[in-house]
Amino acid sequence: MPARTKERHEGRAVKVTTPTLYGSHRSMVVKELDNGKVICKDDLGEYTTLTSKLDNGLADPSRWSR
Repeated sequence: MPARTKERHEGRAVKVTTPTLYGSHRSMVVKELDNGKVICKDDLGEYTTLTSKLDNGLADPSRWSR
């Protein structure tokens, strides 16, 4: 599915350089924090999320709500 997402957004001004547009993935983790939290990095910068939100196939509210 990630390839299809990137393909769908290629013609737009938004370039997707992460596995998906709204989800958080293990490959985006910069630093692991205490209590099951991690710092991830995408095209807009860094954000904090829970490890339970990584690679679960759903949009991560911590990523798209900022």
